[in-house]
Amino acid sequence: MTTDVADATPVRVVLADDEAMIRAGVRAILATDPRIEVVAEAGDGRAAVELVRAHRPRVALLDIRMPKLDGLSAAAEIRRLVPQTAAVMLTTFGEDDHIARALGHGASGFLLKSGDPRELIAGVHAVADGGAYLSPRVARRVIELGGGRLARRPVARDRTAALTDREREVLALVGAGLSNAEIARRLHLVEGTVKTYLTSIFTRLEVRNRVQAAIIAYEAGLVAQ
Repeated sequence: MTTDVADATPVRVVLADDEAMIRAGVRAILATDPRIEVVAEAGDGRAAVELVRAHRPRVALLDIRMPKLDGLSAAAEIRRLVPQTAAVMLTTFGEDDHIARALGHGASGFLLKSGDPRELIAGVHAVADGGAYLSPRVARRVIELGGGRLARRPVARDRTAALTDREREVLALVGAGLSNAEIARRLHLVEGTVKTYLTSIFTRLEVRNRVQAAIIAYEAGLVAQ
């Protein structure tokens, strides 16, 4: 017996952007996937945090520039107050400084407002499954900017070279946006083993989260661009 995707529990999302037209566009794209449900919307960062606390969604889509509390600060508060909610930043190419700063604020992904709608849906599912997601164009731009002092660090390639072959495989799949469960299936491992590899990788690369690790993976050429 086959289960229809619509019968599965949808990924619950809080959407925050101070431009109503942007929210409407993002909501319309997400509505095309029955596995995603926008449970609440906000026009500023402070309201977004409160809605996340009230609804406990799996994903919070946050515009970087918002009144009362910007998206970066909102992501940091969400990480502190509701750590099970993954924050994904909605950005444009005009916000380079914000993109670099966001690497240290607990963001699980970066998506372009003007990007391919399929990336938006793929990104929501990737972070909902515990992965990290970088729009390829954003990833390239972060690398050009220096990746928040990560991507152009002279020793970055040496550090990835020091990883074991299996650790490099895991890192490449993190860079591609796969969750721990997906990595385990791809490499025929148990999920606990993947977590052990990630702990070692984060320590060796001196990074704090999957997005920072993904940037290193891109810079080292482990992810197809």
